[in-house]
Amino acid sequence: MSTRSNFDHNLIQLNAMLLTMAKKAEMAIKDAMLSLVNQDLDQAKAVLMGDNEINQLEQEINDKALLLIARESPVATDLRKISAALKVSSEIERLADIAVNIAKSTIHIGNEKHIKEIIDIPNMMGIALEMVSESIEAFTTEDVSLAQECAKKDDQVDQMFGQLIQELMGYIPQNLNSTNQIIQLAFVCRNVERIADHSTNIAENVIYLVTGKRINLNA
Repeated sequence: MSTRSNFDHNLIQLNAMLLTMAKKAEMAIKDAMLSLVNQDLDQAKAVLMGDNEINQLEQEINDKALLLIARESPVATDLRKISAALKVSSEIERLADIAVNIAKSTIHIGNEKHIKEIIDIPNMMGIALEMVSESIEAFTTEDVSLAQECAKKDDQVDQMFGQLIQELMGYIPQNLNSTNQIIQLAFVCRNVERIADHSTNIAENVIYLVTGKRINLNA
């Protein structure tokens, strides 16, 4: 196998590992949200236990990327692909951490009756998860237009976040015994908002990958 073919083969493997990691992180987020809605403490604990597997995948991606740099002496364009993959894997790992945070909030709330039906938070999560899927697809296909469209949804998530926090804080005076639950739900909202932020960061890395330019899509 030629040097170029070997490099391309390893780069394909790297991206495949990245896609696997993204799918696991996305599933962890979905499971964490379901655990909150259904107050399923066993599902929440399963999310916590699964985090090590995602962390291990990130380490394997880092190791493979560094080996590619050390052994293949990639040219500028190839080096950018490796750099972008490393940055995206870091963002995905943070997404998995958010799943853990939401699962922990589920456990903190426990079996306490919800102060309201949990509908609005999953709705916000739905948009955030769309952003995750679109940003990963944009990275895989090197689609700048899709990356830009993905980032536009961040404003919508921010708006929903602000409304939900205001609503939750309004519950406290009449529900002092449920203050812990309200705070945990606010934490969940903040974590969903962060999912959108990390997806936007991935979208920015798509633009860097394709154009070589660093652009702030939140500007």
